[in-house]
Amino acid sequence: MAQGGKGLKGKKITFNVAKNCIRITFDGKKRLDLSKMGITTFPKCILRLNDVDELDLSRNMIRKIPESISKFQNLRWLDLHSNYIDKLPESIGQMTTLLYLNISNNKLTTNGLPVELNQLKNIRTVNLGLNHLDSVPTTLGALKELHEVGLNDNLLKTIPASISKLPKLKKLNTKRNPFPETEQSTAFIDSIKRMENLYLVEAKDLCGPCLRKCQMARENLNKMKSMVLPGPRKAIFPTLVSPNSMAKDSKEDWRLRAPSW
Repeated sequence: MAQGGKGLKGKKITFNVAKNCIRITFDGKKRLDLSKMGITTFPKCILRLNDVDELDLSRNMIRKIPESISKFQNLRWLDLHSNYIDKLPESIGQMTTLLYLNISNNKLTTNGLPVELNQLKNIRTVNLGLNHLDSVPTTLGALKELHEVGLNDNLLKTIPASISKLPKLKKLNTKRNPFPETEQSTAFIDSIKRMENLYLVEAKDLCGPCLRKCQMARENLNKMKSMVLPGPRKAIFPTLVSPNSMAKDSKEDWRLRAPSW
């Protein structure tokens, strides 16, 4: 995200300019790509192109997203990363076709995330990294279709259990947050790190042999955790004051007795 942002005069986007920025994706969807164009104000003219499937306004200098963005009723992919946005409109909850939402590298605070996010029942990926969040909105725990969540580089000190328990979660990025250095939080952070590469399945989705194999692996892991590690072994040479002290004394004695040539 560019530094500053105040007093900058951005590029004016006309309807014709925007229309010429529509691209067809490899899977036949229409994408309106207005990234890296020096835009400072959300261009209202693009509302006339509300039939697009994907909208990219990333790497600009936009400060505010209007409530009218909900007019993009077919949108499945919205990229707003690297702007100056500190608040999302409540109407974003009406964009129920969204599968992907990237709002990373902005100026979002926890108060800037509306409760209406919990209405995005189909969303698969949400990236909130590189912002100013000091807590995770509990609304994310209601998004049962979430596969990936980005919360890295914020001001978080804990993660709600509802996030880690999302049924289809495959990746959770919480790196570089000021988690407290306690034994409990360390164990929790470790579980998050392991979750980043963990693919979760329910027992009912496994065949019989696979389920038994997983259960045996868990039992073996629990046994290993319950084992008490043996104490340190006693020294074999208790008379040694320091490592190789006997060898050093013997060497000096040998030198004294050795004939000089």
